Amino acid sequence: MSFSGDTRLKPSPPAALPLPSKRLSRSARRKLQAMTKCNHFSAAGGLMSSIYGSGIMNLLEPCEEYYKSKPLSSSSLSIFGYENRRVKQTGKAMAIAVQPAKEPTTKKKPVTKKRRVVVTGLGVVSPVGDVVDVFYENLLDGVSGISEIESFDCQHFPTKIAGEIKSFSADGWIAPKLSKRVDKFMLYLLTAGKKALEDGGVTDEVMKELDITKCGVIIGSALGGMKIFQDAIEALRVSYKKMNPFCVPFATTNMGSAILAMDLGWMGPNYSISTACATSNYCILNAANHIIRGETDMMLSGGSDSAIIPIGLGGFVACNSLSQRNDDPTKASRPWDVSRDGFVMGEGAGVLLLEELEHAKARGAKIYAEFMGGSFTCDAYHMTEPHPDGTGIALCIEKALAQSGVAREDVNYINAHATSTPSGDLNEYEAIIRCFGDNSQLKINSTKSMVGHLLGAAGAVEAVATVKAIQTGWLHPNINLENPDVGVDKNVLVGAKKERFDVKVALSNSFGFGGHNSSILFAPYKDQ
Repeated sequence: MSFSGDTRLKPSPPAALPLPSKRLSRSARRKLQAMTKCNHFSAAGGLMSSIYGSGIMNLLEPCEEYYKSKPLSSSSLSIFGYENRRVKQTGKAMAIAVQPAKEPTTKKKPVTKKRRVVVTGLGVVSPVGDVVDVFYENLLDGVSGISEIESFDCQHFPTKIAGEIKSFSADGWIAPKLSKRVDKFMLYLLTAGKKALEDGGVTDEVMKELDITKCGVIIGSALGGMKIFQDAIEALRVSYKKMNPFCVPFATTNMGSAILAMDLGWMGPNYSISTACATSNYCILNAANHIIRGETDMMLSGGSDSAIIPIGLGGFVACNSLSQRNDDPTKASRPWDVSRDGFVMGEGAGVLLLEELEHAKARGAKIYAEFMGGSFTCDAYHMTEPHPDGTGIALCIEKALAQSGVAREDVNYINAHATSTPSGDLNEYEAIIRCFGDNSQLKINSTKSMVGHLLGAAGAVEAVATVKAIQTGWLHPNINLENPDVGVDKNVLVGAKKERFDVKVALSNSFGFGGHNSSILFAPYKDQ
């Protein structure tokens, strides 16, 4: 009930209260009789108005007769809609209100030692090898995996080269029926994931001992099943009845992670992150964070992409991103070289087996390196172009150092994003020098000079190369760096031959369309 105008109401004779249908106790009847003598209640419109009126209870103050009577029992109060409410008397004022539940005392989370994350397995599918040791030996030898595209006729495209995987077999890794249905990005992902497990010594016996609720998969893709989607469009031109019934699930970026988890029976965190060419680093850092927070003990993480098809090639040609050095494919990807003219598409997958340190030690796992941390930022500048000042990149590196607790002087090796694009290479180089220019021992290289740009898989494949550099003590060369661009110090870059190097802390960068920046850090494992 609400009032407007003059609220000064004249007292009226006590009105008879309507009796409830339920018989009241003697004390309740006395209470009601006392209430009928109070002018306050009658003036305000009667007892029922006080119960159902809007905000009217705040205007009422019970009379002397009320205070002399005994309080109503909880059962009597319930019939007037005051169930579970408490009556509190203080002096002559009475408040009938719902009492908030007492907040439980918040216990401070006990200080615990930070859970350390280590790399215990590596899996890779790339243009220069599908076995980790072969892959890295080819990188050290400067072998290029870039050649003319053979999977389709690209004579009408200005770019006819790519880091294409010429021969690949999933035999022994994926069921034949499934391998015939899924997109290549999923074939690469499933194979690299299982190879990482094998490399990590996760045998059938070890699998039986794992807590599957604390094992997860986060492997992303920038573009997902593009071939599956392209085939569906072609089938739709005839009839929807001709479409692959699996075209939607097999085209989505998350399905690779999902199927791998189904195959392994792992019930921990499972999802896919898609942030263009920064995808893998996002997945790796998020996977590590699940371990650090105690939510998991073991995670497969990384990225996979296979977009060397007409729509993929045509799309990147249309946005003027690709090299057109078709006459000499192995020389086409040339990060930091003054004659670079765009990146070269590649395909493949990289997967890291991340594990909580004590969990890894308990099962006697081989430890490649320790994951130190990382960070992300956004340029908030342009869809395809990096910020000209490299502000987002420098901020990302600084945040990665702060988050991981690594001193900048300890970072002496950087596997750069360096895609062989005119603006991207210089912006990253300048940001790196801004952050680490005082370190005379700093060395930088780009895996893309040999495998091309693997899009969403790039960061994971380069993380594998970074971890192998730590493990072997060798840095792979920057091939095709014949004439460094203006402002680039050739002494900071690894030369045309592999170099022996003692890595203290390694940083791996990945950036993507949309201004996504990511930096992750690895270091040699030291038992503390």
